[in-house]
Amino acid sequence: MNAPTRTLTPAPVLPPTAPFTTEQRAWLNGFFAAVFSYGTDPTVVSYAHESILPGGSIDPDASRDAADEEDDTPWHDPSLPLPERMKLAADRPLHRRMMAAMAQQDCGQCGSSCADYAKAIATRAEERLNLCAPGGKDTARMLRSLVEELGGGASDREGAEPGAGAAPVQHAPAPTAGKRPGYAREAPVEAVFLGRRKLNGEGSEKATYHLELDISASGLEYEVGDSLGIFPRNDPELVDRVLAALHAPAGFPIGDTTLRQVLEDDLSLGLAPDMLFELLSYVTGGARRAKAKALARGEDPDGDAATLDVLAALEKLVGRPPDPEAFVEALEPLQPRLYSISSSHKANPGRVALTVDHVHYRVGERERLGVASTFLARALQPGDTVRAYVQRSHGFALPADGATPIIMVGPGTGIAPFRAFLQERQATAAEGPAWLFFGHQRRAADFFYEDELHDFLASGTLAKLSLAWSRDTDRKIYVQDRMRDEAELLWSWISQGAHIYICGDATRMAVDVETALATVCEQHGGMDSTSAKLFLKDLRGRGRFQTDVY
Repeated sequence: MNAPTRTLTPAPVLPPTAPFTTEQRAWLNGFFAAVFSYGTDPTVVSYAHESILPGGSIDPDASRDAADEEDDTPWHDPSLPLPERMKLAADRPLHRRMMAAMAQQDCGQCGSSCADYAKAIATRAEERLNLCAPGGKDTARMLRSLVEELGGGASDREGAEPGAGAAPVQHAPAPTAGKRPGYAREAPVEAVFLGRRKLNGEGSEKATYHLELDISASGLEYEVGDSLGIFPRNDPELVDRVLAALHAPAGFPIGDTTLRQVLEDDLSLGLAPDMLFELLSYVTGGARRAKAKALARGEDPDGDAATLDVLAALEKLVGRPPDPEAFVEALEPLQPRLYSISSSHKANPGRVALTVDHVHYRVGERERLGVASTFLARALQPGDTVRAYVQRSHGFALPADGATPIIMVGPGTGIAPFRAFLQERQATAAEGPAWLFFGHQRRAADFFYEDELHDFLASGTLAKLSLAWSRDTDRKIYVQDRMRDEAELLWSWISQGAHIYICGDATRMAVDVETALATVCEQHGGMDSTSAKLFLKDLRGRGRFQTDVY
């Protein structure tokens, strides 16, 4: 039986010739959109960082906080290169410059938001500088240079807790102190791997898997929009090659374990850290020593720095192998990876599902493998246990009112949280219509969860499905193209109060989708480009425009 849905009637829009300024026209259009999204006068209509109360009075503080935070961080854009972010933050307090050094994704892989991680470093509550996985080595290098300012007596009182000194020396707390088991990277629990199935058909250029894990014994629960942190292990074949390059036995004792064990379970074998280049500069000579020292300074003497993982660094630079204990000390810890959860706990109690692209590519003659995706797509066998934890979402959740329309844009593995959203809406008999934009390369080979999506359409849980395939025709069609194709209907949903969600690539897809949304607002919302950007910014500030990007 189809779920009941509301009739969507577009809100009135002031014409460009109306006797108002651009800002006034955008404000009034937003006001009308909010009013008509309920069909009746709302108790409070929020727009442009203010709230319209019954009788027309204004509450200027009702929704200002989120907007002010964004206004104070103009670099908070994943598409901006790090040098541009640092330039925008140049005259800000130290904790703001630390935030600008991060990847601006608020992905939660560090365990918090970019702003909170930055404040923790600035106040000496967090000593680890390599937790920003998307930012990689560039972020870690910039953070180290900023921390040196603290060591030199720089003040960051704006980033400190009340009562803190200019540059207090505070040691990081014990990793598990105050952490609830299963809900922090410092306190993982065990989940049982149940199995995987490939989502791509014959002819696909990708290898994407649906995986399921049993969390019933762990006591874990999650909400749709949350992510699951997975602690992977390194590929044993890669470990073998690293051991061979070191000329070291697998059983070489490291503490109370072995060299092989720490290389498999504890240490990152990805991009070589600066400390490793520094170490290698002491055990080699001549031109190789000069190159190692240059790489340690962040330079790129041969144009290959971006491809030098630990094994490649050893093969390129080693004169005589370093001492295994010194080598281990020069590596960084193996970090957990976050994956958007693609199931609803209400629909699947005791289980959690993930949608994972297996990352693999070639550099020269050698195949490179993604650490966590290889662990999940190849290494785990049914019945194996894996260390995992739930990372609560940072503002990526379904609206509290199930009657609210939702628009979801998730190409490729970006569909993961939206599969969870649809399961949740079906399990709770939500009445609001849902529209999904999904795309990939080829319909015949890359239509993830096709049968499930058609079932959601048949039940009314999904009201509309718009598809984009980039390799099926001469013209590459992406989700943002489909949004422009259906701009008038899309605006009617937005003007009726729909919440908008984007999941996927941060630097290209998400930027292109937001540009398409702005175009929709211009064409059918009576706005110019500036007003459209302000309108979307306000939707974001009020929680009606949410992103989960990586």
